[in-house]
This record gives sequence, C-alpha cells and structure tokens, in this order.
Amino acid sequence: MRDPDSRAAAGRDVRKVLPPESHAEFAPAGERPDPVGILQAQDADRVPELVPIRHGRMSLSPFAFLRGSAAVMAADLAAAPHTGLTVQLCGDAHLMNFGLFGSPERRLVFDINDFDETWPGPWEWDVKRLAASLAVAGRANGYGRKVRRGIVLAMAGRYRLAMAEFAAMRDLDVWYARADVDDLAGTLGAQLNRARRKQLDKMRTKAMTRDSLQAYQKLTTAVGGSRRIVADPPLVVPARDLLPEMEWQELADQLRGLLAGYRESLAEDRRHLFDRYEFVDMARKVVGVGSVGTRCWIVLLAGRDEHDPLLLQVKEAGRSVLATVPAEQEGRRVVVGQRLMQAVSDIFLGWQRVPGFDGRTRDFYVRQLRDWKGAVEAEEMEPAGMRDYAALCGWTLARAHARTGDRIAIAAYLGDDAVFDNAVAEFAEKYADRTERDHAELVAAISTGRVQARTGI
Repeated sequence: MRDPDSRAAAGRDVRKVLPPESHAEFAPAGERPDPVGILQAQDADRVPELVPIRHGRMSLSPFAFLRGSAAVMAADLAAAPHTGLTVQLCGDAHLMNFGLFGSPERRLVFDINDFDETWPGPWEWDVKRLAASLAVAGRANGYGRKVRRGIVLAMAGRYRLAMAEFAAMRDLDVWYARADVDDLAGTLGAQLNRARRKQLDKMRTKAMTRDSLQAYQKLTTAVGGSRRIVADPPLVVPARDLLPEMEWQELADQLRGLLAGYRESLAEDRRHLFDRYEFVDMARKVVGVGSVGTRCWIVLLAGRDEHDPLLLQVKEAGRSVLATVPAEQEGRRVVVGQRLMQAVSDIFLGWQRVPGFDGRTRDFYVRQLRDWKGAVEAEEMEPAGMRDYAALCGWTLARAHARTGDRIAIAAYLGDDAVFDNAVAEFAEKYADRTERDHAELVAAISTGRVQARTGI
C-alpha cells in the first residue's frame, strides 16, 4: 500500500502533465462520429416498435437530447486527454440521475440513482457530464450565462472541497458517509433559507409516498378476485396482451426461472425475505429517455396477501457506453457498480441472464420499482435552488468516486484553488453549444424521415 504522501505526489504529477485549466477545452476532431448515427447504432438491438418513442422524447429539447445521448458524450470524452485517475463511474451522471430514495434503515437519502452505464474510467468524465447537464438545463430555464456559470461552479467547487475532505478521512469513514435528507444543510456546507427548506420538506413528503403500495394502487386493478397490472399502451403493456396464451405462459415460466436465478444473486437474508413472495403478473414498461426500447418488465408479486405487494423492475442491461468490450455479465456489472458507488442500495438489487424468444441470451438487473422515490423537476427550479442542488450533486459524486478511486491523488490533482472549477464551467458552456447542434441534427433527421419519431408519449 502506498503512503498518503506518495499518492498525493502522484496526483500532483498528473496535474503537471494535464493542467486543471486544460479541462476547459472541447474541440472535437473533424472526424467526430455522427451523433444521429450513434443513436441509430444503439437502436439496432432494441424493441423496434418502441424506438420511435425514444427519438420523440429526445427531440423535445436539447436537455432531453442530452439525457438520452450518453453514448454521444462518451465518445466525445474518450477522444480527449484525461487524467488517467480511475474510479467507478456512473457513466451517465446528468442532474436527473440523482435523487431521493429509502435506505434499508428507513432513512431518506440522496444519491446517484441510475447505473446502466457504470464502468471504470477517469473521474472527470462524470463531473463533465454533470456540468454539461446543468448548463443545458440552465439554458432551458432561461438563466443568463453568469447564473449558469455560478451553478456549475457550485457543483465543481463542492466536488473539489468534498474530495479534499474525503482524502483526509479514514477508509471506513468514507465508506459510511452518506447524505441523509435530515442533514442536507451540513452536507451542502451552508444554511438553507426558509423557502428552500420548505421545498425540501415538500420533496421529502412526496418521496415517502412513492413506494410499492402507491405503485400497486396506480398500476394494478382487481380482476376475477385477484390483482392484475393495468394496460396503458404503449407505456405499460401486460405480457398477456403482447403474446398469444401459449407464448404468454411460456414467457411467465421463463420469468419465474429468471427470478429463481436472480434469487441466487441476493444475500442469504434477502433470499429468505424474497421467498415469502409469489409471482402474480408482469408487464412490459417503457422507462426513461435513453433507455426507451430496451427490454424492461415490471413484475407483481404478493406476500402474506394481496395487500402485501412487491413490485420489481427487471431491466435489460447492455454494454456500457464507456466500455470498449462487453462485461462478463452486464447485469452484474450494473449491480456491482451501484453497490460500489451508492452509500446504501436496494435490498432486492440483483441480476440474472436468460435466453430470449429470439434465441439471444440477454442480461438483466432487478430492483424494486419504487422504494420511496423523489426527483427534482429541473424546469421548475429557481437559480438559487439549482445552485444548492448542483452543490449536493457535486458532494454526492465526490463521495462515490472517493469510495472507488484514489481520493488522495484526485484531491492533490484538484488542488486548493478554483482553477478546475472555472475550467469545467467553461467546458459546460461549450458542450451545451454542441448539444444544441446535435439536438438540431436529430430534429432534422426526423423531418427528413431518416429517423422515425413518435411524440406526445
């Protein structure tokens, strides 16, 4: 094990090779891949009838495009110089992929909540994607350039300061660190005024109502004395409506097999709990923006009676947009990345691999559909609120990176000045320009018929 001094020296050595101010640059080479082509390549293995929904959602705005185009930004980042200081990356760390959820101890915590693209890589890639998303969202909200810059600086500055704090901690203290909602003011390093405290309380109350019971009441109905998932095509389609009776029964049997295999990925105590539930029904569900078209199922199970539901989301896991080679098991990749980066994770988080009707073997990961869930509405945020939120995201990202990378080297690279913060703020504006042009290219491709889109869904 290297001592802290040598690890800090390694970070300062990287700083000499790739100065923090260099992160301000974004000048893609002339042979930059066609962004629409990148999206179409991803569409090739998705459910064909759902792909136009993905394009329609991404066409709504530059921010919607950014949310769905992790692969495009991953290609841009991979083509630029980087620090080589590796952490477990979220891979898609835009501002909407952070939020509130319930811990096993029944505390409401704030953390990263999407890990479809998780993969090891340079820590700054996540920071730059988060910064770009803040700049694009700020433009959508009509914030001026100075305000947007202040928001990105709040995120980058909090990331840098938090990394310095984590660098000075014991390993166990870093691992135990988390952002409990009840202590957000301390995490932000600032006092929340009355208005923002009120907003936080409202968000907390709403999040704690979004659980399995709420989802159960919304998504199911009584049919012939038992509960069934309600059809809401094309967003929610019960499996029995997708397939003839014989094939539906075959799919249900296949899913039971998936759940039995998934069970083995759980810890022993969670298996004991899971065994108390029985399969009731399943449906295909459209989720997110960039994920639209991947195979995603919601599965209804019942415990002691029909008033004891468990709703699981079974989501296809493909290759990370950051990876040059596939993982040995993509569902396991997602789960391991999530467990590494999150302070606490869903007790039912697991994975499995199953053969599909098309003869292809596919990887999936499983988690609860809802276990207290809260997210901001970016378009409703005032500048001061977005600045606080950006700082919280910066702290959270630093904590996740500190758990999985050399936090001492990263902190030494960042230094104790705001050079990196300012560089990232400049990068964010440049990438926001690029995102607006890429979005315009998608809209043009839709108008010419090159890409099919379905809006209003």
